[in-house]
Amino acid sequence: MGESRQELLAWLNNLLQLNVTKVEQCGTGAALCQVYDSIFQDLPMSRVKFNVNTEYAYLQNFKILQNAFTKHQIERPVPVESLVKCKMQDNLEFLQWSKRYWDQYYPGGDYDALARRKGAGGAPAAAAPTPVSSRTSGAGVGATSAARRGTTPTTSTTSAARGGRQPTGGASAAVSAENTQLKQTVEGLERERDFYFSKLRDIELLLQQAVDQDPEIEKAEDGLVKHIQAILYSTEEGFEIPAEAEGGVVDDQETF
Repeated sequence: MGESRQELLAWLNNLLQLNVTKVEQCGTGAALCQVYDSIFQDLPMSRVKFNVNTEYAYLQNFKILQNAFTKHQIERPVPVESLVKCKMQDNLEFLQWSKRYWDQYYPGGDYDALARRKGAGGAPAAAAPTPVSSRTSGAGVGATSAARRGTTPTTSTTSAARGGRQPTGGASAAVSAENTQLKQTVEGLERERDFYFSKLRDIELLLQQAVDQDPEIEKAEDGLVKHIQAILYSTEEGFEIPAEAEGGVVDDQETF
């Protein structure tokens, strides 16, 4: 299994000096272009559009990425039509694959992401005001609105906090930024938990359908069905099954 979303976002932001808060934002194609630029360092970054929120602009970015794949003979197809919808699962799978490719082919050394990005289309801009949930406030407003539009933020959370309102003091601003970051981390972990739980639930349902069709396959003590059930229903000390698990979880993927 590849890295989790939080691990991928931490790697992406560290490598590219961005403030991507959700995997779905990779659907703009901008961050993906720069990931491969860090490997080959020959992508036309001046043509990559970062602060955009239209599918047409995303497609232009992915054309640049596809040209890079062709030039460097990368055989994996880029599922552009799925990625530009900015859905979590499609972008997560492609980002995981891109991370594995980067681990294998990154030449090493320092990559100056800001210098390579200088002159890239769309300078960092303040996010347009949009409704935000009650769980997000203060410094998270800019990052959240950018995430909902599908843009790739190029400003830090702290900077967004300073631009959005005047803090009463340096300590207050730092605490507000830290609280917002913690809230975003918790939200990300909750969504990741629900995502993988839904996968397990799908497996459980398929297994149950197979047993219903052929009850004999469940009777073999050393059979595949028993082994899968042992994994599905195993617990650890201190673990409690959440109440909502009894009725199953429906994972509605948010589209940006």
